[in-house]
Amino acid sequence: MKLTSELYYLTLISLMTAVMWMPYTVARILTRGLRLSLANPDPSHPPDPAWAQRAQRAHANAIENLAVFAPLVLIAAAMGISTPSTVFAAKLYLFARLVHYCVYAAGIPVARTLAFVTGSGATLVFAFVILGFIA
Repeated sequence: MKLTSELYYLTLISLMTAVMWMPYTVARILTRGLRLSLANPDPSHPPDPAWAQRAQRAHANAIENLAVFAPLVLIAAAMGISTPSTVFAAKLYLFARLVHYCVYAAGIPVARTLAFVTGSGATLVFAFVILGFIA
């Protein structure tokens, strides 16, 4: 299979999602220290900062959405589909998920929702192109 633009962006999206744990893990280490950070969770441990808790939820959301987006990109690639719409949708998804993570961690609710909806729209573009609803 050829590395299309869509697969390239899917790789970047996957890499970005794979490293989203780092900021909130560093925050945990700074808050609890390394020993408690490596220990089993315990309610008596100091809580993570609010932004780190949001970053962890944003990461979980990124994984959940990648589970829908990635198969559609792979189906399109397997079918030999690569259109200006799918290339744009892949770029848009990457941007939307990056913005979503940042604004979610920062606690900016309206921007978070807009970024989420934008990423969902990019996902729908792939589905619609595969199904032949749009070119």
